[in-house]
Amino acid sequence: MARPRILVVGAGFAGVECVRRLERRLSPGEADISVVTPNAYQLYLPLLPQVASGVLTPQSIAVSLRRSSRHRTRIVPGTAIGIDTRAKVCIIRKITGEVIDQAYDHLVLAPGSITRTFDIPGLLEHARGMKTLAEAAYLRDHVIAQLDLADASQDEAERAARLCFIVVGGGYAGTETAACLQRLTDHAVKRYPRLDRRQISWHLLDMAPKLMPELGDSLGRAALDILRRRGIQVSLGVSVAKAGPREVTLTDGRVLPSHTLIWTAGVAASPLIGTMDAETERGRLVVTPEMTVPDAPGVFALGDAAAVPDLAKGGSGAICPPTAQHAQRQGRTLADNVIASLRGAPLKPYVHKDLGLVVDLGGTDAVSKPLGIPLRGLPAQAVARGYHWSALRTNVAKTRVMTNWLLNAVAGDDFVRTGFQSGKPPALREFEQTDTYLTPEQVREHTRGLRAAGSTG
Repeated sequence: MARPRILVVGAGFAGVECVRRLERRLSPGEADISVVTPNAYQLYLPLLPQVASGVLTPQSIAVSLRRSSRHRTRIVPGTAIGIDTRAKVCIIRKITGEVIDQAYDHLVLAPGSITRTFDIPGLLEHARGMKTLAEAAYLRDHVIAQLDLADASQDEAERAARLCFIVVGGGYAGTETAACLQRLTDHAVKRYPRLDRRQISWHLLDMAPKLMPELGDSLGRAALDILRRRGIQVSLGVSVAKAGPREVTLTDGRVLPSHTLIWTAGVAASPLIGTMDAETERGRLVVTPEMTVPDAPGVFALGDAAAVPDLAKGGSGAICPPTAQHAQRQGRTLADNVIASLRGAPLKPYVHKDLGLVVDLGGTDAVSKPLGIPLRGLPAQAVARGYHWSALRTNVAKTRVMTNWLLNAVAGDDFVRTGFQSGKPPALREFEQTDTYLTPEQVREHTRGLRAAGSTG
């Protein structure tokens, strides 16, 4: 008798946590496990701004999936671009461009999220995100390149545009990105004899009336004060009206000459969810508290792409926020539910009370709210880095991150570009490959023959 086929889509916090638990708790003969991911590593996203600023190396936060001593999962190097739950088929575009069909008995959907964008002229062509390792590496190169070009320029207007940096999004990603990269330019300018620190301008924009409202008024104001004390110009209730290669027009009418627009204004569920003809809530796949997908036998979903009910909030209709903390814990619960489904046992609902929030603003600056306790300064920084360090999955990753932190604290940065500026920079959609997904009609057409034959091959 053939072993059940478990297919996990995505290797983020949710997908990897699920796979690791399945490997630990299932015997090799109980099921075949496969995971679909374009990169065979788990990216620790909360530390991505520190990669962009050069505090951490890219390898230190990209944890290989093959490093586990129990690794036996088949890794399919590609991206899931369509799901047919009737045929029980996942359509995959491999990194070579080849499209293949992958049959499953149990499907775990953890495709994560993409950068949320709006219909703003020039945004997709000229903005860069902070969602992938490639984007972080590119941004570091780009920011240092602007300093190099400004230092070499004899044109004051060009110099001002090169030294104007704009970040959109006052959530955790945007705030930490602006804070970390501003520290990079502040330290780097000492190495540029023809530049003055006062020539560099950083702008952080958000349409919301408050910065990081999840922190509460007191800590939100503390974070705002830290940014403004550093010289970052924070504009709330303001966003981008139009983006061009050399200037950005804001919704309040200002036009900022700039070659750098970093877009971090929230996330949206992976476009894979839109290929399924399934019910969604705010773009996320509707699931039960046990994380099963209604009317789709054998299909589970979790993480940023799923609207998992937040039972810890007392049945108020709330759904879990798209955070690493929830994704990891959902991964464990879902793995247990997949195993229970295989063994004919009852499934358990997901319940987790949020442990708090941490925001690392670089150096000794941070604001944190562990277990509801507001902290700022060094205590908050210790909590933030301690939390991130402990959350890294392997001892090798922990060693690399700690070594990077210590080395950067002692030796500083070398402001070296790695070559991402050598050609035309990819646009936001190219970094995240958001235009590769099928429509529900294309999925049905692709799998029509398989459904008719009653076999998925």
